[in-house]
Amino acid sequence: MERKAAIPGAPGAAALILGIETSCDETACAVLDGSGAIRAEKLASQIADHAPFGGVVPEIAARAHLDILPAMVGAALREAGVSAGNLAAIAATAGPGLIGGLIVGANFAKGMAIATGAPFFAINHLEAHALTARLPGLDVSVPEFPYLLLLVSGGHTALIAVEGVGRYCRLGTTLDDAAGEAFDKVAKLLGLPYPGGPALERLAAEGDAARFALPRPMLGRPGCDFSFSGLKTAVAQRVAATPPGALSRSFAADLAASFQRAVVEAMADRLGRALAMMPGCTAVVVAGGVAANGAIRSALANVAARDGRSLIAPPLRLCTDNAVMVAWAAIERMRAGSPSDPLAAPCRPRWMLNCAA
Repeated sequence: MERKAAIPGAPGAAALILGIETSCDETACAVLDGSGAIRAEKLASQIADHAPFGGVVPEIAARAHLDILPAMVGAALREAGVSAGNLAAIAATAGPGLIGGLIVGANFAKGMAIATGAPFFAINHLEAHALTARLPGLDVSVPEFPYLLLLVSGGHTALIAVEGVGRYCRLGTTLDDAAGEAFDKVAKLLGLPYPGGPALERLAAEGDAARFALPRPMLGRPGCDFSFSGLKTAVAQRVAATPPGALSRSFAADLAASFQRAVVEAMADRLGRALAMMPGCTAVVVAGGVAANGAIRSALANVAARDGRSLIAPPLRLCTDNAVMVAWAAIERMRAGSPSDPLAAPCRPRWMLNCAA
């Protein structure tokens, strides 16, 4: 089949874009057409590989990406009914994330770009999360610019003003642990399995959130920054003060509930301050794995509603790390007239979305 030329500017519906995501412990690829319709979507989790260690081991993650990515991309292309030579663009997460995984995904994408002549897009993982809610066809209203993004995941916690494609202003970020990291570490202290966030939420549903007086990090302070390290330490001190041996179910449940409430109240306070800084924002978008937590989502919805805003949360599979958002970010950039990236574009383990010029 004759290869279609790379489509400059806004891609038409016939243009097919491949996205690759390997920033942490999930290998993913997806093919979208130029309108944003998902033609193929693949994802492989590494939870079983990392569970014995209680967290992500970077070297194991990188090797797992290397093992599975070529076959996964081939399967996605077959499902989408397209050959590599007919792709209009190839996009890969280039940061932030674990450097080994980023190199695997980005270099694979660059190799495909060299072989096919398709333009390459180095995607910022945070930008991809920021734009996911604008993907057509989701069971949510599409937010108009400017809107407020709360990104809450294992690696990132930030409040970002999304003013347009390529135009972002970071209003606040975590000063230490990300929210998801704090959930996982507290879950481990309570003897829960990895990944700890979902297990902690289930346990908290059994507990008394008023039993333990835990700190509310940054509550009432100026600005929109977060901090969870002190809260995690307070939980560790409570656990250390108990007799040796396994914690009782009631104690663990009450401590889990108290911890979760502290996180909820801190996040609600930070979101309220961010909304006060963005009087013209159209909506609040929440993304990241922690967005699956029901108590957090409910509290954020209440804060947004009090400010006259709606809370928009993409489907859970698109809140966590995925390749659909990577391909969609490339489409948004193409529509905005942004150029593709050189093949020398580096991978960046740290790459924040800062204030646009």
